[in-house]
Amino acid sequence: MENKKTKQNILFRKKLFGRISYFTLIGLIIGAIGGYIYYSQIGCVSGTCAITSNPWMSTAWGGAFGYLVFDMFSGKKKENPSDHSALAPKEDLD
Repeated sequence: MENKKTKQNILFRKKLFGRISYFTLIGLIIGAIGGYIYYSQIGCVSGTCAITSNPWMSTAWGGAFGYLVFDMFSGKKKENPSDHSALAPKEDLD
């Protein structure tokens, strides 16, 4: 019984964390910290600024920006269009 739970736990971790690299996760954390620092140092005091007047929104947007920036440099493999059989040129059978 315990062995089955361990296998399920491992599969859950692979599905959850297998799609996001550590590099992009670090970018998300750095971006969130940067968003909070931006709120605390520069943020809007009057409350009219939608993002910078709220620390939660500023942190969330900073995290999203950090994720996107670090994801550009994650080094994912690009698909080669010639690998797809539907896009490959068809041979003449004449």
